[in-house]
Order: sequence, then structure tokens, then C-alpha cells
Amino acid sequence: MSAVGIDFGNDTCYVAVARAGGLETVANDYSQRATPSYVAFGPTSRDLGTSAKNKAITNLKNTVSGFKRLVGKRFQDRTLKHEQSYSPYTFQELPNGNVGVKVSYLGKDAIFTIQQIAAMLLTKLKDITETACQSKVIDCVISVPIFFTDAERRAMLDVCRIANLNVLRLMNEPTAVALTYGFYRQGLSDSKPQKVVFVDMGHSAIQASVCEFFQGKLRVICSTWDYCVGGRDIDNCMECEKLKKQLSANPQVLPLNIECFMEDKDVNSCMGREKLEELCADLFKRIEAVLKNLLIEANLPLNEINAVELVGGSTRIPAVKNIIKKVFGMEPSTTLNQDEAVARGCALQAAMLSPNVKVKEFSIMDVQPFSIQLVWVISKNERGDIEAFKRNHPVPFSKLLTFFRKEDFTLDAYYASNANDSEFFIGSFTIKNVNQGQSGESAKIIVKLRVNIHGIFSVCSAVIADKDAKENANLDQKSEDLMDMKAKNCDGPSEPIVNEEKKTFFSLKKHKKIPQEIELQIEPKVPQLSESEVKTFMETELRMICQDSSEEKRINAKNSLEEYVYELRNRLSDDLNQYLDGPEYDNIVIKLNQTEEWIYEEEQNEATYKERLSELKLMADPILSRKFEHEQRLAVIAEFQNIISELKNILAAYLSGDPRYAHIPAKDMEQVQRILDQNEGWLQQQIKDYMELKVHLSPPNLSELLYNQKEKLKEEVFPILNQPKPQVEEPASTPAEAPPQNDVQC
Repeated sequence: MSAVGIDFGNDTCYVAVARAGGLETVANDYSQRATPSYVAFGPTSRDLGTSAKNKAITNLKNTVSGFKRLVGKRFQDRTLKHEQSYSPYTFQELPNGNVGVKVSYLGKDAIFTIQQIAAMLLTKLKDITETACQSKVIDCVISVPIFFTDAERRAMLDVCRIANLNVLRLMNEPTAVALTYGFYRQGLSDSKPQKVVFVDMGHSAIQASVCEFFQGKLRVICSTWDYCVGGRDIDNCMECEKLKKQLSANPQVLPLNIECFMEDKDVNSCMGREKLEELCADLFKRIEAVLKNLLIEANLPLNEINAVELVGGSTRIPAVKNIIKKVFGMEPSTTLNQDEAVARGCALQAAMLSPNVKVKEFSIMDVQPFSIQLVWVISKNERGDIEAFKRNHPVPFSKLLTFFRKEDFTLDAYYASNANDSEFFIGSFTIKNVNQGQSGESAKIIVKLRVNIHGIFSVCSAVIADKDAKENANLDQKSEDLMDMKAKNCDGPSEPIVNEEKKTFFSLKKHKKIPQEIELQIEPKVPQLSESEVKTFMETELRMICQDSSEEKRINAKNSLEEYVYELRNRLSDDLNQYLDGPEYDNIVIKLNQTEEWIYEEEQNEATYKERLSELKLMADPILSRKFEHEQRLAVIAEFQNIISELKNILAAYLSGDPRYAHIPAKDMEQVQRILDQNEGWLQQQIKDYMELKVHLSPPNLSELLYNQKEKLKEEVFPILNQPKPQVEEPASTPAEAPPQNDVQC
């Protein structure tokens, strides 16, 4: 069994698996470890991943990329306006206010949601993993940026459901990197933590986290980010990604050449690192601000930092490294794989959450990226509010709030610093049936709030408690966390669970309600797809998968026919030429030329291509059969002649008194001689007939007849020649006489 971790990137994706033997990054169908985050639509099928990117230039308007940052976004969000500058495809507002993408698919205009498009890529990654692991993939851990909001995280879970994947955890990217770093780290203390800063700058954003490591424990202290500073922004400043990469490795001034830029005119220029840093000065200032804010929010003196680790492709830029060195006062390290660290951390977490993989215990405590504020109505003109979770509060975590109410009420959740901004609205949670069993007085209602293992906020339970009874609502935070981690769709572990934590959460029992509590109904209104919408999107995805599969089979059938035409045409002038005469050659060549023209005239279905291939093979098979018979006949004749020569040598040795054959009776050797003479005469006649036959004519007798006769000869003579020699009994030996004993006298 394998535990699967997916780094779902804005530009590229990586998949890692944890199984017997350690961690392994999976290669795709192009033997590449990185799969581009591209989805393209065509007149007959979709292209996903590498093939989509390869065809992007010729199918620009129908190739969708960079959609990770749009998952869970509304059409009016500011992020969409920023992303439009990077996107050549067309956005369209959906009836529910979400983002859709308009493309041409199967010759018609079609609109797909961002969740659908992301699910298409996940389906491809799932297929790549199943091919590599030779097993079905259901459970996985998927990375998300630390700055993903509640709506984006819920949308990401919807994406995975559409792709028929069960997510064990949505893992923050910096946390996945920290797990990759700390899991194998030796010499960690139980009392004194090792504090490490992780800086992850990729295609579109920079994220930074401070983490502390104990023996078997990881705790994230603080995280900061800027989601508008990444490698693509530096590319836009320079207008060239390739030159950026070259300047990262070479300090000297390098040429910039663009052929046929406009109106068949070439552009020639050059650039050095100093010019790059000048053009990108504003971006580098924002990077520095992110890192300084990290130190301020974490309240972390520089002398307490043990190391600074870099991941992400854009941290290879020398200017970025210099900024990091300047802020933290030390040389940054690159001990981790800068591209694959996130996927490997996700795979490790998947192994920890899977009941079928043995792994050492390693606890993880993440942080809440935004402050969460609860708002409720007290009276017509009065509203109550509370900061339920502060920024950088540990998660997963639960809290209890007590309300006194006579009727149903609603709790609205926002990200605190943006309480009036629709982009930062989390959801509404209505507590219903409050008045049940009450006699007109306010009921004491205990509400449990939860930020779960995915980083998603919810009001997960509400009960009416007896005012006179002691509150028996203390939270077992350990059990709460373990219930979050419990894997779904598990029929039962196939291997024994190795650590006590897993034993605990797989044997958790439902909490018994105490008699004084009355459970209330909670009606959530959150930005998430309904079950019917998910089902509809799943059905649509299955239809597109079938269409892709059908088109792939059709293309394979067409390619097979095309390859056969070229191969047979070449062979007719080469190794098959002697096996057919002039008229037969002309007929086949004409048929091949007609087939070649027909292939490029109009697209046909799979069955039609296969039928044409069968017609060609019907014409070519007799020629191939003649060649095969000619080659086989020569080989069998040579073997036959070798056997006859061997038998003659044995008979000559017998006549000369060779002791190896002296035990064989004379009549048996005479029989061998008769059989040999008969077969030698028969073989000579076959050779004579064959020599008179022209090779472009089919022989009257197949080589199989020669082969059978050769085997018959061996069966008739070799049992005679291999007779064992008779056993000669040796005379019984008499006991040796005992030697005389000499008496020795002293």
C-alpha cells in the first residue's frame, strides 16, 4: 500500500508516495516528475498536464492554467482582476456569482467552473499515480497555500470529491515543508526546541513560517505571505523567464534575442543581474517586508533561529537569497529538494493518517492564518461579536461558547479584519429548535466551534444544558484532533497499527450525551457545492473521461494504420522485395498510396481505421508468410542436416569399436542406419524441390513438415543410442585378516 501526497501548484504539480523503501516522487507519462498545471480543450478531447502545455501556443484561448488561485473565488473578488492579466482565456460570471471559464470543447462553446477544471487536473494526477503504483488511489493529502481562506479550502475539498479522491488533510505548504525537514532530523530535544524559518517562493506567491521542533513534534509559531509576489511577477518585469533562470546561474551580462518579434523583425539586447534587480526592486522590497513581518509577529530574536531553509523555484534567484541573508543574518540552507519538498511532506502526513502504512509518531500543530470573528444579533439595533480565533492560533482546535436564548439565533463568521468584505465572509450557522422543552425562560446553550485539520471553521455542535448542572463540556482536545484525522472510506487496516495514537483514534467511541443536555440542530450556510452539484460534476467528468479514452483509442488506431503503411512500404523495397513479383508489388503500392491519402482526408472512427488495417494485412500476410517460410525452412534444414551428420559420426564410431556404443546390440544399430538412410533421402528430395521453387511463390509444403520430420527422427533414434550401459556386479570382498599382535615385554 502507498500513502499519496500531492503538491497542487499554480504552475506545476508533484506527486510523492510513501511506501516500503521510503519516499518516492512519481514520474508522469512523459517521464517527468513535474506535471504542468494545464488543462486544454479541443475539438475531439481534452489534453491534461504536459500535453496541454505542449499545445498551448497553438490552442491559447482554450488552454487554462494558473487556476489554483481562483479555486473558491467569486467573480467580483479582487483576486480575479489581478489574475486576468496573466490569463489569455475568457472568464465568465456564473449565475451563483462564481467564476467560470469559457472555452471551445467538441466544436461547441462550453463553460466550466474552476472546481471542474481543477478536478480534471487532479484526475490526471490520480491516473499517473495509479499507473506508477499499480494500485487504486483514493486517500491522499493535498497541499494548499497558508493564505487560503475557508471558502477556498471548502472549494478544494469539492474539487477532490469531483475527482473521486478522499482528502485525509488539506496541508499548508510551509507546514508540509517543515514536516519533510523535521521528520528525519536527528538530535532533536524533548525540552529545548530547534527553531527554523522556512521560506517558500514559487510561481505566484511567497510564504514564510517559523517552526519549532521537539523530539517527535512540530509546532508552527507564525506564518506570513504575499500572494502577489512570485516567479511570474519577476518574469513580467523582465519579459523573459529563460533569461531570469540564466542570470540566476551566471553573474555576467547575458544576451537577449527574440527572433521575428513583430513584422519579421528581430530584437537583440542584453541584461545583467544589476539591471534585473533594478527592474524588480519593488518586488524585492515586498519580499523583504514579508520576512521582517515574520520576525515581528513571531517575536523572535535572530539569535534564537537555528536555520533558514529555502524551497520553491524562485528562491534560486541570487537577489532573493541575499534578501533572506540580510533579514535573518545568516546564510540560508537548501538541504531540501526545493521543488519536491511540499509533495514529500504531504506523503509523510498521508502515511501518518493511513491505517495501512507503518510510520513513527510525529505530531503536527499548525496555525490559523486569519483572525475569525463571530457576530450575532442581540436586539434590533444591537449586535454582539467576539474574536473566536486569533491569527496564528493553534489548529486543529475547538472552543466552547455559552449563550442564553429563548429562540433560534444565527452566528455569522468573518475574518475579523475584513468583517464587511464579502471576500472574507466564512458562513452563517443557525442554531434551531432552541425553544424545545423550555417554559418561557432563556435556555443555556453551549456552542462548540471548531477549526479542523483542513483549516476549515464550523459550528459543529450546540446543546441546551441544565442551568443547575455543572458544565460537563470540557473538551478532550486530543480526541477532537484524532477524530479530524480519522481516514474515511477505510474498510479496516490491512496491517496492525504501529503507534498508540493510531490505536486510539481508530477505536474512538461516540461521546455519550449526559442526561442534562439536549442536542440542537445547526443549519450551516457556507460557500460549498451541494451534493447534487458535486454529483452532476462527477457525472460530467466521467463522460469527459470516456470521451478522452475513446479519442485516445481512435488516435491509436489511426497511428497504427499510418505506421503500418510506412513500415510496409519501406519493407517492400527492402527485405520483402524478393518475395513478390511485379504485378503484386504494384497492387500493394497503389493500395498503400490510396490509404495514405485517405488517412489525411477526413477523420474516421476507430472501427474504420481498424478495418482498413485488416485489409492491408490481408494483402501483406501472404508475402510475410513466404519470407517466414523461407527463413524457417533454411533454419530447419540446417538443423536436420546437423542431426544426420551427428548420426553418421555415431555409426562410424560404433563400427570402429568405440566403447561408448559397444553395449548397443547390432540389430539396433542396423535399425538406426535404416532410419537414417530413409530420412537423408527424404531430406535431399525436399531440398531439391525447394531449390526449384521461386521465392515469390508459396511453397507446397510448409516448414512445419520439415520440423515434424526432424523431431520424429530424434524420437526414433536417440532412445536407441542413449541406452544405458548394463550394470557390472563387483565380486564380494572378504574381510581382511587382522594383523598379528606382537607382545611387548618390559
